[in-house]
Amino acid sequence: MEHSGGGDPRETLRLLWRSPQARSGRGRPPKVSLDKIVAAAMDLADRDGLDTMTMDKVAASLGVGTMTLYTHVPGKTELVDLMLDAAWQELDLVSTSDDWRQQVELYAHRAVELYKRHPWLRMVSTTRPPLGPGLFARENFLIAALSTTGLSPTDVGAAANAIVTFVESAAAVQAEHAHGERLSGQSDDDWWAARQVFWENFFDPERYPAISEIWEKGGFNRSAAEAAANAFTLGLRALLDGIAAMAQPN
Repeated sequence: MEHSGGGDPRETLRLLWRSPQARSGRGRPPKVSLDKIVAAAMDLADRDGLDTMTMDKVAASLGVGTMTLYTHVPGKTELVDLMLDAAWQELDLVSTSDDWRQQVELYAHRAVELYKRHPWLRMVSTTRPPLGPGLFARENFLIAALSTTGLSPTDVGAAANAIVTFVESAAAVQAEHAHGERLSGQSDDDWWAARQVFWENFFDPERYPAISEIWEKGGFNRSAAEAAANAFTLGLRALLDGIAAMAQPN
């Protein structure tokens, strides 16, 4: 697990916001740009995972020496912050509706797709997030939508945090399912089928009557992918229904 926000604050902020660094008028132009470094790192992490992404491998993929990278970014810690914020910018959240729920749902579904494209996102703890344009675009979009609900400013902030926590946690679970299938070469449905013996020889309906009842009524008659998608849809609806109820005048 990587943790964002661990680099030097001033240098990381300069890189996130692409603040120009003082340069001499002499010398050769740089061989690569910061944007190309971030894109190459994301490609490697998409393909091989974040844990195997190193500065050496990023440099090799760009055809430059590792020390060339260090002239642009101090190390992997700062590079992960840049990757994370670049991924958030891919959400490209532009309001297309006056309905706050539709706006939140737009973010939610784009976040799920984002985690599918970049499954390494689930391996980054963002309790101390990189304070870049991607983060603030996401937060501003959600706060603008929720500000139309009539909630108090404090509750708007709390609701935005609750939405991000639910959506990105659920998106990470779906990304983990997809990653597990790629890693093992076995689908979730095949994994469950291979464990049918559990239900036949080990599961005791009398010990777990609630599970047994729902099972018999078809509550689990979905594929693993369908179940995950349904859980996401249900959870998001329940969360937004709760926010809507809070916004209603007493």
